[in-house]
This record gives sequence, structure tokens and C-alpha cells, in this order.
Amino acid sequence: MQGNLPPEAQEKIEELQDLQETAQQVAAQKQQAETQLTESETALEELEDVDEDATMYREVGELLVKTEYAEAKEDLEEKVENLGVRVDTLEKQEERVQEQFEELQQELQQLLGGGPGGAGGGPMGPGAGGA
Repeated sequence: MQGNLPPEAQEKIEELQDLQETAQQVAAQKQQAETQLTESETALEELEDVDEDATMYREVGELLVKTEYAEAKEDLEEKVENLGVRVDTLEKQEERVQEQFEELQQELQQLLGGGPGGAGGGPMGPGAGGA
């Protein structure tokens, strides 16, 4: 069917496909960051119940390395803060991609003679499989 479309419409379809791929990548990155954030928050909560004099270890690659309570807590707090910022940034990026997708969809419908009333978030939208 795409062979019968005007070049502008084919271009918009390719842009939509690229945006959909971008949306999927952003959603996957956001999900990964949210998982890491939850794990780090849980570890920080568990750390509250640990005696400050307890022997602690941190994972460094394949090794466990002895660490101090204060250092572990500070590192976890920093990690939670950074991951929170990352999740917020990815949410904003997700929203921008969704807006671009919807705009392109409307432009494509207008090119194909669909008119402004037929716009909608169809099943191909980047938010369709969102969290």
C-alpha cells in the first residue's frame, strides 16, 4: 500500500516508525531506571536497620569489597537521587516523543485527506504499551 502513497506521506510514515522505536527505547530505559531506583530505595531502607558498626561489603564487579557504613549510606543516597532525576528526565522525554507522534499522525491524516476530526491515539501510538 505504501507504494501508492505520495512521497510526503511515506516520509511521515517513516518518521512515525522512527518515533515509535524511540518511544520503545525510552520506555525500556525508564523501566530499567525505575527498577534500579526501587532496588536502591529498598537497600537504603534496609540500611537504616543495620548497626553502624556492622561489617559491610559492597559489590564491585565480581568482587565484594569491605566498606564503611557512612560511605555505603552516602553512596546509596546519591544513587537514589541520581536515579530519581533520570526517571523524571525519561518521563519528560517520553511525553515529548508522544506529542511528536501525535502531531505527525495528524499531519499524515491531513496528507491522506482524513481531515482534522479523525485524529486519535491509535494502537500504533508510542504510549500503547507504556508502564
